[in-house]
Amino acid sequence: MNTIIAPGFGDGNGIPGGGLLGLSQRVPPQSPQAEQALLGALLANNKAYEQVSEFLAAEHFADPIHGRIFRAIQRRVEAGQLADVVTLRPEFEHSGELDEVGGPAYLAQLLSAMIGIINAGEYGRLVHDCWLRRQLVDVGEEVVNRAFGAEAELDGKGQLEAAEQRLFDLSKDDGSGGGVITFERALATAVMAAERAFSTPGGVSGLPSGLRDLDAKTGGLHPSDLVILAGRPGMGKTALATKIAFGAARALVREAQEKGPNAVPKGVAALFSLEMSADQLATRLLSEEARISGDRIRRGDISQRDFDRFVEVSREMATIPIVIDDTPAITISALRTRCRRLKRTRGLELVVVDYLQLMRPAAGTRPESRVLEISMITQGLKAIAKELSVPVIALSQLSRAVEQREDKRPQLSDLRESGSIEQDADMVMFVYRDDYYLAQRQPKELAFDDNGKFQDAMQKWQTDMEQAHNKAELIIAKQRHGPTGAIRLFFEAEFTRFGDLDQVHSQADAY
Repeated sequence: MNTIIAPGFGDGNGIPGGGLLGLSQRVPPQSPQAEQALLGALLANNKAYEQVSEFLAAEHFADPIHGRIFRAIQRRVEAGQLADVVTLRPEFEHSGELDEVGGPAYLAQLLSAMIGIINAGEYGRLVHDCWLRRQLVDVGEEVVNRAFGAEAELDGKGQLEAAEQRLFDLSKDDGSGGGVITFERALATAVMAAERAFSTPGGVSGLPSGLRDLDAKTGGLHPSDLVILAGRPGMGKTALATKIAFGAARALVREAQEKGPNAVPKGVAALFSLEMSADQLATRLLSEEARISGDRIRRGDISQRDFDRFVEVSREMATIPIVIDDTPAITISALRTRCRRLKRTRGLELVVVDYLQLMRPAAGTRPESRVLEISMITQGLKAIAKELSVPVIALSQLSRAVEQREDKRPQLSDLRESGSIEQDADMVMFVYRDDYYLAQRQPKELAFDDNGKFQDAMQKWQTDMEQAHNKAELIIAKQRHGPTGAIRLFFEAEFTRFGDLDQVHSQADAY
């Protein structure tokens, strides 16, 4: 049973389709015989529906009449009712659609079109394949029309991204992805993950983050997870994200070295920096590693010894498998394309996006609101994580609601457009530094009429500042596969550097 292709496939001169005119004259791919044979099989034996229920929908039929009949069969079968010529007739009569679907005679004719119930799955796949080809024809027409200027606001690059997005949406919704996995196979995968955690020091089954206490609480960064790292401006989101990316990249190098001196890391960590340029980000990483203030580096206020140290560290870091993309306002479709290319060419182990609110939805889409736009972006990031099986860390801003509370520690409700972000994320983390807000509350002598009260307030403020000095909190507010809670980190403001906090000595100092 062949798919019907339009007559005039060539123009007689060896040119397929005879150009655009020939393309427009072709009949869209369809197979009425397969549609009739499938519906006949379903009417003859409702059990045949199980063979097509996972991937076929009424919209996939080229003939809308066939789509209506399939929808009626689907509705009755899924409700546990019989669907045949006798039971469908009163249903179509009641809805006034009996004549539209060809009357009782056409329903009976479908039964005679049945070739065999055993072939229902093959007929269904042919119907679905024709639908998929029709969608590709529509995408091709969109691409041609846009190229001829149908949407003047989209330049050539934007049109390319829009076409990629349409093809991605089609591949995502074609019903062929995923599928049933046997419980035995799922158990084997789970046991392998447990074995990795058991054999790895510290119980880290995922990609190490470079932060001891974070790995202890999460087990590392796991494939397919979307991690949101949020905080108010000035809290050090970018510094923490680069620290994690750098720690993960170093772990890849260590893993390669264990295999042999000439082994190369199995992949790279990709940093998509929408806010800072690549050289600014590299300077920040160098500053942290060389322990030289980034401000002094920018002003050239460093000694020859510092500069030599700077160059030496840069040579050591050059082998770290990190790539940086500083394209401003990148679209989700462009980011997906670049991640796929990295996965194919160099291997991809981690994606970091700085930051979420600076991204744009796919070219050619026009979300009705900012909330819907952010929802499309977070869903796109989660799709990238699942498709490429890598952890994706996306930075996010917090709303100003934090500033209105006495306790400035962030909550899930403080996320901008929090509904979609919170829903799509597998883990949500907040970075918080108490000294940032304490510095703003330094007592002013003019506010006190008694010098003694001012001195007491000043002494209390200084004590609080000393306790908060060089300390930060990483608050895990949501974790789909583990516990929540706060992790205390070490923070050096001069180098914008995060690290592990020595909990033993810090507790001893408190006494």
